[in-house]
Amino acid sequence: MPVKEHRASDYLKTPQDIALYLNAVIEEFDGDPRLLMKAFRHVATAQGGVSELARRAAVDRVGLSRGLSGNRNPRLGTVTKIAAACGVKIQFVARPDIGQAPMSKT
Repeated sequence: MPVKEHRASDYLKTPQDIALYLNAVIEEFDGDPRLLMKAFRHVATAQGGVSELARRAAVDRVGLSRGLSGNRNPRLGTVTKIAAACGVKIQFVARPDIGQAPMSKT
């Protein structure tokens, strides 16, 4: 049976697909934000390439390409712009495995 090459970008058609994919990556990225940037490269490929994503995110194409290589730690502002250009947003949720932290009195 022949093996078909799998490309994540083939399955990232809608903002919902992208959000599910990025959330799965975050679950597995083990604290390394560079893996998230590699995932954004797959999203960029699905959405017309790095140049198109840079245009929509209003960021420098060369800088974005370097950031999406996974060799650099991204800035939060850049990640937010890229996410918005992909039709998704960054959101925080409570972890179910962590109890409620007590509020400090200051």
